[in-house]
Amino acid sequence: MKKLDKLILGSFLGPFLLTFLVVDFILLTVNMLKYFDEIFGKGLGFWIYMELIGYFVISISPMALPLAVLLSSLMTFGNLGEHFELTAIKSSGISLLRALRPIGIFVIFLAFAAYLSNNFLVPKVNLKTFSLLYDMRMKSPALDIKAGVFYDGIPGYSIKVNEKVGDFGLKDIVIYNHSNGVQGNLNVTLADSGAMEPFFNENYMRLSLYNGQNYEETRATRGISEKPVEFRRTTFDENIIIFDLDAFRLNRTDEDAWSTNRSIKNISEIKIGLDSISTLVNDEQFQNYQTVESIFPFFTRGRKLKPTDEILQRKALDDTVRVQKAREERAKRDSLEQIENLKKPDSTNILIENPESRNLAIGEDSALKKSVTATSIPARSDSIFKKRKLARDRKLLSLTDSSEKARISSFDSSFNDGPGTEIIEKKPSRTASLTKEEKDLIDSVVNERGYFSNAITMALNNSRNLKNNFDQKKLRIDLHEREYRRYQIAWYQKYTQAFACFVMFMIGAPLGAIIKKGGLGMPVLISIIFFIIYYMLTISGEKWAKEGLVDPLFGTWFSNLCLIPFGLFFLKQARKDARLFEPDFYIEIWRKLQKRYKVLNPKRT
Repeated sequence: MKKLDKLILGSFLGPFLLTFLVVDFILLTVNMLKYFDEIFGKGLGFWIYMELIGYFVISISPMALPLAVLLSSLMTFGNLGEHFELTAIKSSGISLLRALRPIGIFVIFLAFAAYLSNNFLVPKVNLKTFSLLYDMRMKSPALDIKAGVFYDGIPGYSIKVNEKVGDFGLKDIVIYNHSNGVQGNLNVTLADSGAMEPFFNENYMRLSLYNGQNYEETRATRGISEKPVEFRRTTFDENIIIFDLDAFRLNRTDEDAWSTNRSIKNISEIKIGLDSISTLVNDEQFQNYQTVESIFPFFTRGRKLKPTDEILQRKALDDTVRVQKAREERAKRDSLEQIENLKKPDSTNILIENPESRNLAIGEDSALKKSVTATSIPARSDSIFKKRKLARDRKLLSLTDSSEKARISSFDSSFNDGPGTEIIEKKPSRTASLTKEEKDLIDSVVNERGYFSNAITMALNNSRNLKNNFDQKKLRIDLHEREYRRYQIAWYQKYTQAFACFVMFMIGAPLGAIIKKGGLGMPVLISIIFFIIYYMLTISGEKWAKEGLVDPLFGTWFSNLCLIPFGLFFLKQARKDARLFEPDFYIEIWRKLQKRYKVLNPKRT
């Protein structure tokens, strides 16, 4: 590394570390203010808050890096220009691009480190942040009873004291007990004095009451006609109430509860989540075709509503994966069962090794099968056959036509063929078509009984049911697709936040060479303006991507694509030593425009 590179890089690292700490502190303050009312005032220890602050510092560092690079590069080249060091570098034959190279290489490594942090470190820190923040928000406020104010921090109780004596002493105590879930102030305790102190490692609180009364009334349940409710009044010299302080302790939740959040996943896990969401969407689309066939069986009797090839291919792939997973789980479960069986004493060998018991089991099984087979076939003397035969004989006696008797006899002779024979009545074939009177009779029956109106009503109901079903599934598919886009945004953000460091360097370094002002005045103002622009463009692009207005890839890269032209423009102007922030520069441009206007319109001049 040459001395020039050491000079430029050394003048950059100091402002970079300073601005990074300042920006990180500002973003930390903004994030802590969001949860100020929910995490403070709960009697937590100092190290709990320091742990949360440490997690916040790491999680917001990727967002602080671009602004720190922008501000520090602008300050570095502003200082070089203000002290004419940049002019001396250029006069010695070194171009501006050569002067930018050491910081540019450092920023490239910084962007790569930011990508690694976004992909590996930040997801793990976010998991711990969510868990700790949730536990702190769910913890009850610290036990702080104030004089003259009702305190309801203890679940099921409302306590009021008129005076506090020392750390634990209380006077003029009123306690409303709602621990039984009863509405109203039906259980009231009054005491002249008392003392409240924790015990058993502050897991419980002992409230000792002296010289008081307890009033308890039973709640009426039947209304006016009920007998007067029971009322009890108890006078005591000393009464002790124990409160469980479980709600006041910080209980750490299992971190697996946030395993589905996309903010705690790296790129490989996000890809798995995208594949799972695609499977859910494909299953919903496939079920739509199945639903249509089940609701309209008449129209789909001769044809099938076949899904698209893309849906079928995805369905086949998902089914293959499910079957493979099921086989793996079954094999794993069987192996575990075999291991457990090997550990246990085998008591089934007695039956297997005893041939008599084996023969006995087989004999019982065969006998059972025979009994089942025998009872499954009805006997010829069954009452059903007797009734049918008696009805046939009566009908034969009442008929006089011999041909009709022969037909009934041949039809009912199927009873003698055994219970397994199928009974089918053979009717004589009719070749003649229906007469007009018969057709009119059939039409009148159809019209009078309302078959057409019933069919139309049924079709309308099926259509409404199908539409409602489609609307519900469309809503679910939209939710899945929205979550799919969110996963894509979380994926691309790991690249865009790292690349933003290089974009901010392209804007800050040439802009500092143009402004030629160091310190925290003009550079800070310009940096804040461009960072606000970058933040607004980032939020807008991500919002468009979430709503599906643009592709998530374009939405996440939108801010960088908009700021790259600014960086190239400032770099071009810095190489020409343009004075963009001086009035003479714009006056000169105005004069050139006037001269060109006069040349193009000589008559008007």
